[in-house]
Amino acid sequence: MHPIPAACRWNGIGRTARRSGQRLYAPHKPTVLKSTPVGAASLVVDTPSSRRHDDQMETGGDSAAAVLAEVATALSGPRQLQLNGEIWQLLIGNIPEVRGDAIVKKVLRASVEENLATVLHIFEHGLTPEDVRAPTAAIEYARRLAQRGVPTIALVRSYRLGHGRFLTRCVEQLAQQTNDAELIALATTRMVEITFGYIDRVSEQAIEAYQHERDRWLLTQTAVRAGRVRDLLGGNSVDIDATEAALGYRLRQLHLGVIAWIVGSVHDTDGLAQLDRLGVNVARTLNRRGRYLFVPRDESLAWMWVPVGGKQPISHELLSTAFSTADETVRVVVGEPAYGLEGFRQTHLQAERTQDLALAARPGSQLTTFGDVGAIALICADMDAARNWVWRTLADLALDDEPHARLRTTLQVFLQAGTYTATADRLTLHKNTVQYRIRKAEEALEGRVEDRADLELALRACQYLGQAVLRPVENA
Repeated sequence: MHPIPAACRWNGIGRTARRSGQRLYAPHKPTVLKSTPVGAASLVVDTPSSRRHDDQMETGGDSAAAVLAEVATALSGPRQLQLNGEIWQLLIGNIPEVRGDAIVKKVLRASVEENLATVLHIFEHGLTPEDVRAPTAAIEYARRLAQRGVPTIALVRSYRLGHGRFLTRCVEQLAQQTNDAELIALATTRMVEITFGYIDRVSEQAIEAYQHERDRWLLTQTAVRAGRVRDLLGGNSVDIDATEAALGYRLRQLHLGVIAWIVGSVHDTDGLAQLDRLGVNVARTLNRRGRYLFVPRDESLAWMWVPVGGKQPISHELLSTAFSTADETVRVVVGEPAYGLEGFRQTHLQAERTQDLALAARPGSQLTTFGDVGAIALICADMDAARNWVWRTLADLALDDEPHARLRTTLQVFLQAGTYTATADRLTLHKNTVQYRIRKAEEALEGRVEDRADLELALRACQYLGQAVLRPVENA
C-alpha cells in the first residue's frame, strides 16, 4: 500500500511462505531486529506479544480472520511483486512531484514494498495496527520529500491512492475465497478497519518525521540557496544580480553541471562533507579562479555547478583526473559545459538525464558524462522500451554472456575503425580473429543490419547499461 515495511520484523520467517510446497510460519514471539532487505516478510511490534482482535473470539470472527489470512497468502509471492509494481506505477503517474527524481522514486518503491508486506503480515497473523511502527522506508520517503520541499499533500495522497488500489485487489481476492455473503461482509469490515487503522497510524508517524526533517532543513542556509536554484531551474524570472549575491556564484560564465551522490548509508552530515570536499578539488582542477556552487539535495546527494575557463572542450581525461579523488562509494554524473543562465539550466538537465542512466546501469561506473552517453541517457526515460528495442536490434548479440560480450566489443570497435586491420591493432588481436568474430556477430544478428546508426546505438547501450538491457541467457 504505498510507502511499505522493513522496519518491522519477526525473529524468523514473517509472513507465511511457500517453499517446495510447504508452509512455513513465524515463531510466536516477535523481537525487534536490525533492518533487513526491503520486501522481507517481517514485522516489528511495540509489545512483547501481539494483541488479537477482540471480535476474533466472537461468532464469525475466527472465520473472517481465516479468510483474510487466505487473502494474504493469495497476494504473496509473484502476485505481491506484481502489486508492488502496480501501486508504485500508480503513484508515479498521479503524483507529479516525484516523477523526475530518480532517488525519490527508488525510496518510494521501497516504501511501497515494505508497507504492503507489513499489511499482508497483519492479515495473515491476525495482528492489530496499533502494534505496528511505521516501516523504515516509509519514514525515509517522508524525510526525502521534506528535504526537497515537496508539500505534505503529496505524502498524504500517496497513502490514499495506494490504500485504494490495495483494497481493490484484496476485495477481488476475497470474492475468490468464499461466496458466503455474511462471511464476506465480516471479512470486508475487518479488512477496512485494519487498513484504515494502519494508514492512520503510519501516515501520522510519516508526517511527524516529515515535519521534523523540514524544520531541521529550513534552519540551514542551504535551504535559501536551494530555493534560489529551484527558481533558476524552473525558468522563473529572476534578478540575476540579486541571485548571484545570494548564491555567491556568478551566472554569467561557463558552467559544468555535476550531480554526485554516495552509494550506501551515511552518518549524519558526513556524506555531504565528503561531497563538498570533492567539489572543491574538482573546481581547483578545472578552474583555479572562481567559486563553485554546492547545493545539497539530501544527506547523500548534491548538485554542483563548477565554473570552467576557456573555450576549449573539457577532455574526458581531464574530467577523470578532476574526479579521481572521489571515494569508491561516490558516483558522479556530468553535463556538457554551457554559458550563462540558460547554460546553467541546460548543463544541469543533461546531468539529470545522465543520472537516470547511471542509476539504471548494472554494475555502472563511478564517473558518467553526458558527452559519452547523451543519446543513451535520453532513451533511459523508458527502460522497458529501451530493453525491448536493444533485444530487437541485436537479436542474440544482446545475450548476457562472455562470448557475446567479446563479439559486441569487437563489432563496436570495427564499426569505429572501419577495417579488420585497424580493429586488430586496437584490440591487440590477429586479423583472422577479428574476421572470425565479425562473422559470428553477423550470425548472432541474424543477418546484416541495414541501419548502422541503430546498431551502433544499441551496442553503446549494452556497453553503458550492461545487464539492465542485456538478455539473460536462459531467455534465449
